[in-house]
Amino acid sequence: MKTVAVTKIGSLRDPDGATRGRIGLVDFPEQDLGPEDVRIRIAYAAICGSDPHLAEGFFGTDVPIGLGHEISGVVEALGERATRNGLKVGDRVAGNFIRFCGTCRPCQDGSQQFCEYVQEYNRPGMAETVTWHESQVYRLPDGVSLLSGCILEPASVAVRIVDKARMRVGDRVAICGGGPIGQLALQVAKRHGATSLTLIEPIAERREMALRHGADHVIDPVHEDQAALAAEHTGGRGYDVVIDASGSPRAVRGLLDIAGKGGTVVYGAMYPEDYEMPLNLSDYLYLKELTLTGVFVSPYAFPRALQLLPHLDVSELTAAVFDLDDAEEAFAVHVSGRHPKVVIRCNDLEGVAS
Repeated sequence: MKTVAVTKIGSLRDPDGATRGRIGLVDFPEQDLGPEDVRIRIAYAAICGSDPHLAEGFFGTDVPIGLGHEISGVVEALGERATRNGLKVGDRVAGNFIRFCGTCRPCQDGSQQFCEYVQEYNRPGMAETVTWHESQVYRLPDGVSLLSGCILEPASVAVRIVDKARMRVGDRVAICGGGPIGQLALQVAKRHGATSLTLIEPIAERREMALRHGADHVIDPVHEDQAALAAEHTGGRGYDVVIDASGSPRAVRGLLDIAGKGGTVVYGAMYPEDYEMPLNLSDYLYLKELTLTGVFVSPYAFPRALQLLPHLDVSELTAAVFDLDDAEEAFAVHVSGRHPKVVIRCNDLEGVAS
């Protein structure tokens, strides 16, 4: 079975071809279909911003490392007991790449994101098929195409970020980073009643995209005075909620300064594992009483993201599509930043889905 995988550890942005990481197609065996499993023939698998980190060895260096967790497809087969969700062969679906065990203490304590066995289950979806437990699979709403459906997983991250922010209607909100998660978080925050909604992003096209999707303001942090504009946009009070979706060490430190007193700062991206951010406890946690938190995965968010998906505009996130055989080129385009997101078409199923 054709599967997109990391075949050589290294940065995909390394200009030296001898040390650069490599992405290629590898023949992986198709997973066995267990009694509660669902086999999905994959239509689309979107490239996540975390995928290049896997090429750098963030989660291990034993290659090949199968990729792909933002998927959509069509149910091809069901295990004999995979009936609880009412799924049928031919259903158009998307899903959660993580299978929470449900038996460890964190799972039973309402903290699935800390499941003690979460790393034991890795079934990559950037492939011809994937077999997941039925608890991971969601039928797509009518009117949501298979192409749009592969955005369910990043949409769940946006929902989870807003959950962690504990936003209230009317809160002043700033989002740093205009990639897919930042853009989706912006749309979710807008629907949640955010005001003074501001995107901080150095790429002009992504700032313009944010304005099309509901941002009240945008800031170019390279050529504009971020702190001065933040004060102007919030009447000098600072933002009630500040969200980082950039993962950039150059960006994250300054976000504490634009948060208002009593505000919440959510670090909602993946950061270099050796990065340690300076933090003046007196200034930010004592005098300003900021709440700082992060996001790992998206427990309990998928059902709500599924309901929200028909109301999100994801067309600009699904415009760049490459075929499975062109996966290496697709990743090269992804790391170039020419598109906010790149999608891989694993099978042509648009005309056969029920």
